Amino acid sequence: MKLTPLEIKKQKFKTKVRGFDPAEVETFLEMVANEYETVLNEKNQFREEVVKLKTQLKDYQQVEKTLQDTLMNAQETVSQSKENSKREAKIILREAELKAERILDEAREKLDKMKNELSILRAQKESFAQRLKHLLESQIELIRVLELDDIQLKEGKGQAGEEGMSGKREAKKIERVAINSIKD
Repeated sequence: MKLTPLEIKKQKFKTKVRGFDPAEVETFLEMVANEYETVLNEKNQFREEVVKLKTQLKDYQQVEKTLQDTLMNAQETVSQSKENSKREAKIILREAELKAERILDEAREKLDKMKNELSILRAQKESFAQRLKHLLESQIELIRVLELDDIQLKEGKGQAGEEGMSGKREAKKIERVAINSIKD
C-alpha cells in the first residue's frame, strides 16, 4: 500500500488508557509526512533527472554511432583512395615504362639504320676512292704515253710515225680502261 504525505498527516489512531500523547503523535506524524513529501519530491526530481540523462545518453550514443560510422566511412574512403592511387601509380609507371621502351626501340632502330647507312657510305667512299685511283693511274699512264710520243716526235719523224700510232693505240686503250672503271 502506497502512502501519501496527506494520508500520513490525516492518520488517526485510537486512544487507550495509557496511550500516546495525541499532540506528540500528531507532531511526529507531521514531521514524517513532511520528510516523506520531501523524499517523494526528490524521487520525482531524480526520475526527471534520470529521464533527462537517459535522453542525453541516447543522444550521445547516437552522436557516437554517427561519429563511428563517419570514421569508418572516412577510413574506407582513405583506404579506397590509397588503393586507387596505387593502381593509378602502377598504370602511370607501366605506361612510362612502355613509352621508354618504345623510345629506346625507336632509337635502336634509328641507330641501326644510321650504322647501315654509314656502312653503305663507307663502301661507296671506298669504291669511289678505288675508281678514282684507277682513273688517276690511267690518266698518269696516258700522260706518260703522250709525253713519250712527244719525245719521239721531236727525235725523228719517221720512226715516230709508226711508234706514234702505237702510242695512240695505247692511249686509247688506257682511256677505255679509265672510262670503264668510272662506270663501275
